[in-house]
Amino acid sequence: MMRNPRLFSLLYFVLGSMFTYLAIESAHETVWNVSTIALAALAAFDFGTALRLLFASKR
Repeated sequence: MMRNPRLFSLLYFVLGSMFTYLAIESAHETVWNVSTIALAALAAFDFGTALRLLFASKR
């Protein structure tokens, strides 16, 4: 069973978008709280993984 990297790239991009939205919503008074930074870090990881999978599928 072959796994399509583009499909996983799309999944990670959607998750990154969701974590970005949640990080924006959790920043009420300041962005320097633990939940906002953790959600932003997860979003950055997901976007990085999505880009890596997208460019790896082109090889």
